[in-house]
Amino acid sequence: DDYLNLPLSKEQYYQFVDEVARGEKFGGHDEVESDYVDNIRPFEGCMPIEEMVARGPKTLAFGPLKPMGLTDPRTGRRPYAVVQLRQDDKEGSLWSMVGMQTKLKHPEQLRIFRMLPGLKEAEFVRLGSVHRNTFMDSPKCLYPNLQFRGKEGLFFAGQVTGVEGYVESTSGGLLAGMNAARMVEGRDLLVPSPYTAIGGLMHYISDSERKDFQPMNISFGLIKGYGEGIDLAGRKKAPKDEKRMLTSERALREVAALQADIHPTHMMHA
Repeated sequence: DDYLNLPLSKEQYYQFVDEVARGEKFGGHDEVESDYVDNIRPFEGCMPIEEMVARGPKTLAFGPLKPMGLTDPRTGRRPYAVVQLRQDDKEGSLWSMVGMQTKLKHPEQLRIFRMLPGLKEAEFVRLGSVHRNTFMDSPKCLYPNLQFRGKEGLFFAGQVTGVEGYVESTSGGLLAGMNAARMVEGRDLLVPSPYTAIGGLMHYISDSERKDFQPMNISFGLIKGYGEGIDLAGRKKAPKDEKRMLTSERALREVAALQADIHPTHMMHA
């Protein structure tokens, strides 16, 4: 209910895929790029649609256009694929296309997207573009406290460290800021427990044995001990909800212990 859903038939979906595949793409500027755009590895969590189409014609239907849980009220059946629009203003006049990152040239975007049901006369106020992120090879450069391996007192945080997402960048800034202050005060630097989300992420980006480093969002899979300690009671595997709840409860206990270490007087008062 939070989205406008544009259902696609099988024929409409493959027509869209074909047009994306043959649409003219932005090729980059050799004078400002040290390598060609075609050689740049896109972030898996924000893949351009033409990159997904190149992996196979059904990729979009199992990705951002997957019609999971949706029923077309006109037919009573689940559509073959669906394009979702997310409301971006209170008035309901500005919507963004979910999962439609692209490096198609702007005229091609207008031509192809207006082929979608309901968008023939849409006004596009901002077209898609692919930007290039620069990030450190953090496993070679950083400790899990975000201090630079080769320079005491130098800390890094944010997207440049190879974390992806606002919360992730902010959490790194919090850790780096606290540790910079603790260094000035002559206190031991903090290293979050790997049993927490922030700790799991910081250990991921600072693992010196990691090869082919790529940016990462926080996920349960990064948290140490994910799913451990559950009594299966004859089951083949633990349900996802149980694993996540147990991991979250353990993480909150670790966070509370860290908070007590940072503010012992405040915690005793509370």
